[in-house]
Amino acid sequence: MERIVLHIDMDYFFAQIEERENPQFKGKPVVVGADPKGGKGRGVVSTCNYTARKYGIHSAMPISKAYELCPEAIFLPVNMQLYQKVSEKIMEIIKKYLPRSIPSESEGLLRGSPKWEITSLDEAYLDISFLNSYKKAENLAEKLKKEILEKEKLTCTVGIGPNKLIAKIAAEKAKPRSELRSTTGAKPNGLLIIKPNQVKKFLEPLDIEDLPGIGPKTGMRIAQSLSLRSRHYANAPIRIRDLKKLSKKELVELLGRVGETLYERARGIDEEPVTSEEIIKSIGKEHTFEKDTRDPEIIFSKFDEIIKEIGQELFLTNLYFRTITVICRFTGFETHTKSKTLEKTTRDSEILEKEAKKLLLKFLLENPKLIRLIGLRVKIF
Repeated sequence: MERIVLHIDMDYFFAQIEERENPQFKGKPVVVGADPKGGKGRGVVSTCNYTARKYGIHSAMPISKAYELCPEAIFLPVNMQLYQKVSEKIMEIIKKYLPRSIPSESEGLLRGSPKWEITSLDEAYLDISFLNSYKKAENLAEKLKKEILEKEKLTCTVGIGPNKLIAKIAAEKAKPRSELRSTTGAKPNGLLIIKPNQVKKFLEPLDIEDLPGIGPKTGMRIAQSLSLRSRHYANAPIRIRDLKKLSKKELVELLGRVGETLYERARGIDEEPVTSEEIIKSIGKEHTFEKDTRDPEIIFSKFDEIIKEIGQELFLTNLYFRTITVICRFTGFETHTKSKTLEKTTRDSEILEKEAKKLLLKFLLENPKLIRLIGLRVKIF
C-alpha cells in the first residue's frame, strides 16, 4: 500500500480568530502577543496576520521591534482560552474524517484516516494511506478545508505527500504568504500535493532552512563546509541540492547524529509514523519580566504562579509527567534550559514544585546576569 500523509495547518491561527471575532480588523495589520507599551514592551510576538508580515513582523520577534516596524498595527493580548476552544472544535471536525474501520471500495468514497497526530493547537497529521490514491486524498482535503471554513469561518492550508516531512513542507509552501506558492503547483485554495516521483524536483530548489532541524547556526556550518569546496558557496544561498553534495559521513562529522537525519531529509526520506492517538506532548508556561531582574522575591513569586498553572492543567486533564524543564533567558537573549527526569511518571504538584525550584535555583547560583524570562515545561508520558 502506498503511503500518503496529509498535514493540515491553520492560517495565522490566533490572529485569524481575532479577525473573525472582530470583522473591523480585516485588511489591517494584526499582531497577537505582549503589550508593546509604545515600543517599550518586553515580550514577543505570538503570531500576526499576513498584512502585518508585509512590514517584516513575524512570530517570536521582540514586541518592541514589531512596534517599531508598524506602530499603527492592532496589538492584541493572547486569548488562549478562546484559541483552545476553537482548536477543539476544529479537531472535532477532523475526527469526523476518522473511520472506525477502513471501508471497502464498494462502500463508496472513503471518508477519513485511522491514524492522526495533533502536534499543536493549529496543526495535525493524518495518515490517509488507505485511500491508495492521491486523487482521493485531494478530494478528502478539499472536503475537510471546506467544512472547517463553513463551520468555523477559518481558512487552513493542506500539504499531502508520501511522508510527514514532505506533507509539512508542502503545507508551508502552499501558504498564501509563500513566495514559492506559484512555482510549486500549489492551488489558490491552499493545497499542495507532492507525489513520490515529484519529491526530488520539489525539494532540491528549496533553501536548506526549509528542512526541519536546520536553523541559522546549522545552516552557517553547512555553508562554511561547502565554501571550502568552492568559492561559489561563499555568498550564495545554500539550497537542498547543495546539501546533497555532502556525504552522510561528512554530515555526521560536521553535525553528529543530526547529520545522518539531515542526509535522509534532504532526499525526502522520513519513516516517522503518524501516531494513532491524540497526544499532548508537553505543557509549558513562560513569563517575561518588565525589567531584567535578580530579585529572588520577584523571580520566585512569578515562578510559583507558573508552577500552579501547570499543576492545575495536569490535574484537570488527568495527565502525568516525568521530565521537568526550566527555561531561563538572561540579558542579551542568552537562553538556557535545565531538565530533570524522574524515576517514574507522576502528577504530584509538590514534586513538580520541589524539582522545578531546584533547577531554577541552579540558574541563580551559576549565572550572575540579570534574568529576562523564566519558563517551565513538563513532558507528558
